[in-house]
Order: sequence, then structure tokens, then C-alpha cells
Amino acid sequence: MGLLGAIVEHPEDLYALVKLKMASDRIKKQIPAEPHWGFSYTMLQKVSRSFALVIQQLGPELRNAVCIFYLVLRALDTVEDDTSIPSDIKVPILESFHHHIYERDWHFSCGAKDYKVLMDKFHYVSTAFLELGASYQEAIEDITKRMGAGMAKFICKEVETINDYDEYCHYVAGLVGLGLSKLFHASGLEELAPDSLSNSMGLFLQKTNIIRDYLEDINEIPKSRMFWPREIWSKYASKLEDLKYEENSTKAVQCLNDMVTNALMHAEDCLQYLFALKDLAIFQFCAIPQIMAIGTLALCYNNVEVFRGVVKMRRGLTARVIDQTRSMSDVYGAFFEFSSLLKSKIDDNDPNASLTRHRVEAIQKACISSGLLNKRGYHMYESRLQYNSVLVIMVLLLVSVLFAILSAK
Repeated sequence: MGLLGAIVEHPEDLYALVKLKMASDRIKKQIPAEPHWGFSYTMLQKVSRSFALVIQQLGPELRNAVCIFYLVLRALDTVEDDTSIPSDIKVPILESFHHHIYERDWHFSCGAKDYKVLMDKFHYVSTAFLELGASYQEAIEDITKRMGAGMAKFICKEVETINDYDEYCHYVAGLVGLGLSKLFHASGLEELAPDSLSNSMGLFLQKTNIIRDYLEDINEIPKSRMFWPREIWSKYASKLEDLKYEENSTKAVQCLNDMVTNALMHAEDCLQYLFALKDLAIFQFCAIPQIMAIGTLALCYNNVEVFRGVVKMRRGLTARVIDQTRSMSDVYGAFFEFSSLLKSKIDDNDPNASLTRHRVEAIQKACISSGLLNKRGYHMYESRLQYNSVLVIMVLLLVSVLFAILSAK
């Protein structure tokens, strides 16, 4: 479905989409003049559009630190993800990566497309890193060192048990949560969050991505790298790749639901972490990805399309999340609505139905007991309004003309 068709079907998304487009255009015009900072922010937009958008809300000093933190870890992840690099070369690079961020001329050719550009010109990132405050540098180095060591460990180790799964997700994402908490604290804007909550923030996002990206990862060339734990998938198939075949759809969906149920255990920690934040910009930066995660899990749950293609939130709904997440009442409202959607899809015949329902109801209880649930000013998933499709098309045409005039100027 094209953008026009999507808006006709969901006209409530139009306003947020227009605002998102305008914000995106503004960001493109705000690239710093210095070559190393210009490269860093340009590359940030290319390797993570949504992240580039929310990071712009942060104050300049913290924004620079988070930008470089993200690019350093994105580069580290590019090394890990490149399955063409032999393990005897990859492991030492991962383990020593935290040293290279201090080297102005270091680079390593790997990855593809924009990620290859990032690696080929990594010296720009290093140059920017060296301009950060000492407390920011120390936090980034510490997390990079620990993450590199963890990634190296799992190059030679399969994800067999659920404990392995949690450990791997800690290394590649939980540590990101810990690192961001350290950066927030270094900025003087936030108290240092407990490691357990910071870790859950990362695990909730990472497990969502691992679930959503099943088909892309299993079909990766030259070879797949999968992180669904054998302890879960072996209950439903003799080989993980068997889940993508249509004749195994029933078992595949049951396995998927098992994975989603596992991810839901981190949601309450995420709500607790977000509730403690004080700075509005940091709050929005943290809250938006978490709402995207619970929304994605709700869409993936009991959905065989995860094994056929890409399942993700529509662009207009993403725009509304970015535009309308301003307070904890908005977060509680979104978590409640998306968990309600997921709950409505639970099949009593599913092997994990009881546990799934228990975890969803725990999330809903946390939202209700906050006392803020009914104070939100919008509904995230379902619109309460009806629109005339002809009127929507006319508005779209006017918006298109306006964009054309502004672009010409």
C-alpha cells in the first residue's frame, strides 16, 4: 500500500506525518560544518533515521556524546554482523575495538553500503570522540570494551539456553542501556539508574528486533547468524530454519509466541526506568523506542507473516508515536493499548497462552495503578474519529503543493 492509500485508511496519521517530514527536513539542514561532526551526523541519519530524529531533541553536549556512542557501537556491530570476516580476524578486532576509538587514523573495511562508508571513514568518528568531555569518553570506552568482549565470546558460542540468550542480549543491547544511563548521569541531568533497569531497557528492544528480523537473519548471505535460543525453538522444530516453511506454520507461530512472551518480561522494568526520568528530552529519547517495541511485539504476536516478510508498525503510526509521546501518561496509554491488542490475539490453545496472558495483565496492572492512564490526550492504536476520504485526499493535495513551494524556495 502506498503512502496515499495508507493515509486514506488511517487519516488520523496525516498531521503527525507532515510534522515528521518537516522535522526530518530541518535535521538535514542542521548538519555541522566541521568535517568530522558533519560526517558523524550525516552517517547517523543514514544508519538510523528514527534515532537521528529523536537524538536531535537532546541538548548539544549530550547530543554529541550520544551520537558518537551510537556510531561507535554501530561500527562494532558492523564488524560482528559481517559473516564474511573469518573468526580469527574478527575476534581480535572486537576485543581491541575500544582502543581504536582513540586512534585518529584507524579504519577497517567491512560491512556493506552505508555501513561500509562508516567503517572506511571511521577516523572522523574517532576525531569527534576525542572532542567529547572526559566523563563521556570514559563511559563510551567502558561499554565498547565490555560489548566487544561479549560479542567475541558469542562468535564462537551458539545461543543454546535462555540464559545464553539473555547474556548475548546484555552484551549487544543491555550494555547500551547501561552506557546511556552513564551518559545521562555525566550530563548532570539525571540520577544514575540501576543497572538492572538499564539492562531491561536494552533487552526489551533487542529481543523485539531479534523476533521481528527472523526471516532477514535466517536468509543472510553467505551464512545466517541466529539468536533465537535452542531451548525455545527446539520445542517446535528440529531445525530453526524449518520455521520459515509454510507446512510448519502452526509450530512456527507457537514458537514466535513463546519468543514474544519471553520479551514481555522486561516491559515493567522499562516503565519503571522511564517513570524516574526528569529531563523531558531524555524522556522522549528513551520512551519512543520502548513504545515502538511494545507496538511491534503486539503486531508480531500470533502473526505468521513474521516468517514470510517484514512485520512493522506503519509509518503513520510511528510518526504519531514520535509526535505524541510527551509524558508518562502517554507511555502508560500506549503500553496499555498495545498490550490490549496483543491480549486480544491470544489463542487459548497456544502452549504459552496462560503465561502470555499473565505477563500482559501485569503490564496493564502497572499502567492502571499509575493513576495516569486516563490522563492521556490521544489514543495510539485506534482512532476514535471518522474522516471523509475525499476531504483527506484534498488535504493531501494541498500539503503536496505546499511542500513543492517550500522546496522550490
